Amino acid sequence: MGDIINLRRARKAKQRDDETRAAEAARLASGRTKVEKLQTKALRALDDKRIDGHRRETSDRRADD
Repeated sequence: MGDIINLRRARKAKQRDDETRAAEAARLASGRTKVEKLQTKALRALDDKRIDGHRRETSDRRADD
C-alpha cells in the first residue's frame, strides 16, 4: 500500500519549492547587465525568425485558400 503523507506538509513543501525556483529565476534575470539582456532578446528574436522561416505554410496562405 502507498505511503501515508500529510497533505498540509506536502502542500507547504511544494509551495516552498515553487518559491525557491521563482527566486532563482529572478536572481538570474536581475543579475545580468542590460547588454546581456538585450543580446538574449536579440538571439530569441533571431531564433523565432528562423523558426518562422522554416514553416511549410504561413497563416496568410491558409486564409487565402
